[in-house]
Amino acid sequence: MSTPHPPVAARIPHRYTRHGITIDDPYAWLRDPGYPDVTDQQVLDYLTAENDYFDACMAPHQDLVAKLFEELKGRQPEADESVPYRMDGYWYQWRYEHGAQYRLWLRAPITDPLAPPPAADDAWQVILDEPKLAEAHNYFVLGGMAVSPGGRYLAWSADTNGSERFTLQITDLETGTTVDEAVPDTLGAPEWSSDGSALLYVRVNEQWRPYQVVRHRLGEPLADDRVIYEEQDEAFFVGVDKTSSEQFLLITTGDHVTSEVRCLPADDPDAEPMLFARRRPGHEYSVDHGEGRFYVMSNRWHKNFALLRAPEDAPGSENWELVVKGSDDCYITWFARFRGRLVVGERIDALDQVRIIEDAGDDYLLEFPEPIHTVGLGANAEYDTDRLRVHYESMTTPDTVFDFHFGDRRLHPLKTQRIPSGHDPSAYTVKRLTAPARDGARIPVSLVYRKDLPAGHHPLYLTGYGAYGMPTLPGFSANRLSLLDRGFVYAIAHIRGGDELGYAWYEAGKLDKRTNTFNDFVDVARHLIERGYTRPGRIAISGGSAGGELMGAVVNQAPDLWGAVVAHVPFVDVLNTMQDTTLPLTPIEWPEWGNPIEDAEAFAYILSYSPYDQLAPGDFPPMLVTAGLNDPRVTYWEPAKYVARLRTLKTDDNWLLLKTNMDAGHRGQSGRYDALQELAEEFAFILVSLGAD
Repeated sequence: MSTPHPPVAARIPHRYTRHGITIDDPYAWLRDPGYPDVTDQQVLDYLTAENDYFDACMAPHQDLVAKLFEELKGRQPEADESVPYRMDGYWYQWRYEHGAQYRLWLRAPITDPLAPPPAADDAWQVILDEPKLAEAHNYFVLGGMAVSPGGRYLAWSADTNGSERFTLQITDLETGTTVDEAVPDTLGAPEWSSDGSALLYVRVNEQWRPYQVVRHRLGEPLADDRVIYEEQDEAFFVGVDKTSSEQFLLITTGDHVTSEVRCLPADDPDAEPMLFARRRPGHEYSVDHGEGRFYVMSNRWHKNFALLRAPEDAPGSENWELVVKGSDDCYITWFARFRGRLVVGERIDALDQVRIIEDAGDDYLLEFPEPIHTVGLGANAEYDTDRLRVHYESMTTPDTVFDFHFGDRRLHPLKTQRIPSGHDPSAYTVKRLTAPARDGARIPVSLVYRKDLPAGHHPLYLTGYGAYGMPTLPGFSANRLSLLDRGFVYAIAHIRGGDELGYAWYEAGKLDKRTNTFNDFVDVARHLIERGYTRPGRIAISGGSAGGELMGAVVNQAPDLWGAVVAHVPFVDVLNTMQDTTLPLTPIEWPEWGNPIEDAEAFAYILSYSPYDQLAPGDFPPMLVTAGLNDPRVTYWEPAKYVARLRTLKTDDNWLLLKTNMDAGHRGQSGRYDALQELAEEFAFILVSLGAD
């Protein structure tokens, strides 16, 4: 079978000069000027041609794709359900019916406070039918859901094209009918007033920036909706929440490093919002409430955050008093207030912990069975509770739901993720290594592989992210068993730019220190080679979004190390995007990357690593790049331009594939099996590229 010829994108001269530097960008035409409506036929024809080329290149490997898909599917229960949780007189739960792509959402009345959830199906009411709602769409993602106090109304939203512009609707759960008009262009979950007569929702503008908090009263036309708060700063996004006590509504606005919070009584959604602390650059804080006090998590006194409290009637920052001081060794990542206690998420040496601080004076950590794990809160809808719902997993233990009972400090397992085709955690080894970076930093690396793996160099799958202070935690993946059971070593590089080792770890990988992130990833790979786990050319790497930028940068830096590269919706056109203020994510991103419009040093620094701008002639490893036509976060033209330019520069015969989801956005396909089909293609690409199929 002859190899198909790849598409060749037109080169149309385009250049600009800023800070005395001239940039040539002959593929700028791939940005449809009508975006977010993409109608330019030349653009669509090119993306379609790339998709056809992807299909032609993958066609000889469809048997492998089909085999992988069946493996992946075989690890997903055909029918599944969540552990029910209690809220306002009902049990709530989601379920996948046999073979369904989407969930049903259900509830059942609590008839006996001491009894477990009902087992009979007829006791449960379907409150939202995702499979039915998704029937008419190629893409369907449920956004926020919120049941009104008293349980009569359900406010919910959905995105049907991947643009992340959600349409909000209200359903009367007693009659099953839709109430009031649908609200377009919303984002996030709405929040109800105490009496269930009104709700607050977030509206996005034409550039997709969440900028208004709006009050809607049931039975009133949308034209009468009242703007409670509008954010004028184009670099700030707005959100709405409710305190754990449900007594206050919270309006939060901020960028990646600065925040500002206001509150108003939940029983008076038209009240004037009350400010906690005015924004000041670099000050991040969040708020909760209980028993007459507000609690605040703030980095004002320590970059790893501290916990403070203030009186309910005087919550301004001048009245904040210390509850838990900040620490160089312990990074506070979240907190929640329950009656009688604080629950605090901590990260120590890149591992998550949960601390309980009782008002009565006790202070203790939850104890878990494995040293290398990740843990976080589950569904905890009740403020006055005797137990805490947590999710626990490790690199070998599937997601396990526990209830922690405060009274006897007992962890009670409720459900462990079921792997229908089988999984033996004891068959795998988990290790934590430390890799030396070129500047002396020590990079944590999490590894998992089969215990029966013979000695020698093995194919290795290496992933990382390293941006926005978002960690890549050592959790479980049923999907990666398809690689582990084929003799792969799986590795996570906990590189700078994430916050695995605290806020300073994040700061060491952003702005003028951004290249630390890329160097760390390459240095981790070289360390794993030196330790004998693998060899150059036997490493598959994968990352998405900012992690896709990471892929582009490390390919430019050390192309000989990689045997296969997967870059999902990669942020590779950094310099151009950070100058495009018509995009909603540009001003809010400047604290992360720098502002190349006003800052000549930032311009030059971004130019020095921007993967698209730093492409040069040479040999490149096999690469699979993905895009979403409706993606509002990393616009489709970034990966399209990157592939178009790379085709003219690569001097090898390796695969360079671009697959654009024409009906989706940043997260790819929405159905659970459609997503597995895409993953099967990715794994097939890796296995064929490494000769490990």
